[in-house]
Amino acid sequence: MTTPYAFVLIAAVLYAAGALVVKRSGDFGAGVWRTAFVSNVVTAVCFQPLLCLGGSWHAELWWQPVLVALCFVVGQWLTFVSLESGDVSVATPVLGLKILLVAIFVTLLGGESLRPKLWAAAALATAGIALLNRRTAASHHHVGRTIATAGLAAGAFAIFDVLVQKWSPTWGLGRFLPLTIGIAGVLSFGFIPRFRAPLSELPRAAWPWLLGGTLLIAGQSVLFVSTIAKWGHAAPVNVIYASRGLWSVLLVWLCGHWVQSREQHLGGRVLAWRLAGATLMMSAIVLVIL
Repeated sequence: MTTPYAFVLIAAVLYAAGALVVKRSGDFGAGVWRTAFVSNVVTAVCFQPLLCLGGSWHAELWWQPVLVALCFVVGQWLTFVSLESGDVSVATPVLGLKILLVAIFVTLLGGESLRPKLWAAAALATAGIALLNRRTAASHHHVGRTIATAGLAAGAFAIFDVLVQKWSPTWGLGRFLPLTIGIAGVLSFGFIPRFRAPLSELPRAAWPWLLGGTLLIAGQSVLFVSTIAKWGHAAPVNVIYASRGLWSVLLVWLCGHWVQSREQHLGGRVLAWRLAGATLMMSAIVLVIL
């Protein structure tokens, strides 16, 4: 496995672990908007050491990091709107369309021509995500709105990845990413009006889980985004990164009792769908790597 793909695989595992820890903070009432705000601020801080890697400033291109930061924050905002208004089992598979959208935008915006096996891998990974998140319950809420907002979020995140790949070389790794993610951190203050209560009212017991989880998520973000910025290959990188769904299932099974996860008690039918999804995910990764 080449170095970029190894970094992305590590990022996928870190994301799954971070999401599991952050989810535990939700049991103490952290809420998605306060969590998103803390996560973005922590991530913005963690990207700043990349300044040591150097690069060049381009004042005339100030709009590039601003636009990319907007794509990230808007994508995140739409993601939480879709999760608040609808079911996770509907929103998550739609968000998984990001893999296919990255492949499309890379050809349209990046001028790349992808090999047929990468298109096949993207399709397999998308289907795998859908199966990993399948539920047995038949009823869903606000399906149309959930699909629309989750689909737009997937598009925003896909454009974010492609533009990072396209514009980072001009600035250098140590300039474009710290500036872009720093701007995203500032824009995240727009989440504050959505808070159910101020951060100061967050229970003390929630903070270790929230900070621990967001640090893991920030670490994986540095690995994932830096890989795209330095080596490109946004389409295959996203296929491998999508394995975070598989790692999430495995971590819940192995460590869920440590964070009191209720997902350990899902029925055998859900487990069967998730095993099928995991098989598709692994097939997609094999296609990319070989």
